[in-house]
Amino acid sequence: MAEINSEPAEQSIYNRINVLKAFDETKSGVKGLVDSGLSKIPTIFINEEYMLERNNNIHNQKSGSSTNNGGIPIIDLTGVDNDPNLRREIVKKVGEACEKWGFFQIINHGIPVTTLDEMMDGIRRFHEQDKEAKKEFYSRDITRKVYYNSNFDLYLAEATNWRDSLNCVMAPRGPFPQQLPAICRDIFIEYSNKVMKLGHTLLELFSEALGLNRSYLEDIGCGEGLFMIGNYYPPCPEPDLTLGINSHTDCGFFTILLQDQIGGLQVRHQNQWLDVNFIHGALIVNLADMMQLISNDKFISVHHRVLTNTKGPRVSAASFFRTHLPPENASRLYGPIKELISQENPPLYRELLLKTSC
Repeated sequence: MAEINSEPAEQSIYNRINVLKAFDETKSGVKGLVDSGLSKIPTIFINEEYMLERNNNIHNQKSGSSTNNGGIPIIDLTGVDNDPNLRREIVKKVGEACEKWGFFQIINHGIPVTTLDEMMDGIRRFHEQDKEAKKEFYSRDITRKVYYNSNFDLYLAEATNWRDSLNCVMAPRGPFPQQLPAICRDIFIEYSNKVMKLGHTLLELFSEALGLNRSYLEDIGCGEGLFMIGNYYPPCPEPDLTLGINSHTDCGFFTILLQDQIGGLQVRHQNQWLDVNFIHGALIVNLADMMQLISNDKFISVHHRVLTNTKGPRVSAASFFRTHLPPENASRLYGPIKELISQENPPLYRELLLKTSC
């Protein structure tokens, strides 16, 4: 089997695909590498683009430098359901955040802190259990309702990310309870139910911020699919050489993220990477590509990434709200919302035929 651990930098012939297969076949993920005691990261994880960015920043601090939370909006949802005056203020703040940032944090959102903490503990328990117990869930079959792996794009990405993931399709037709890992089953069900309810509230706020009827985005299917990922980022011996997640945008409508105190999430704003600081009890909301499309660029989907560090592990729960196309639906069209289009504001996108769920 190909060697997974670090190889000499001067090696001229490097068969990446064999090393990727060897890593994949361990079914132990990045945590398995860390548990083996390695002091240098394997070559497949080295991110040349990130290393170049860091080197450039040493000489030019104006480009790509990060600032402390950088003014990312924090929105208090107190009174959103029972005080019309407060709701109007919240809608205004949500609209401004969606137009200028594409990212914001929410507090007093209705999900108890105890539930959030237990969700973090549940993800940690799954990833830190005996590796043989995890292996039964290891798969690259994305048609499964529940599966665990490391790097969904392992064989396509230029650099492998320092992250393992437990992936669960929770709505509209979620797994049978017995399909979820027993070690985190109850909290995944509880948290997904609560985050689904919160997602519906956010869709109402997005709709109103766009000047639409409160139920508009819900009615067109923006909240029917929920895909949850429990991420685990082990401590990294060489955090300057790799990333937890490469810079990317999300492909659905929006995402609700729960992160722990370790930190590492960064958002791209005005040509800078800004840290999204941990606030205990808060949730992070970011818009995704389909929301930018249907809003005709009124709302924005922005790049974000996760850094690695020697501390850790870092744990997060990402809940992706997306369309879900049942087998009985052959296709679904999404384009700029007609009510947002005018002579002064022509459509910037064609209608997109979604044949699979994003």
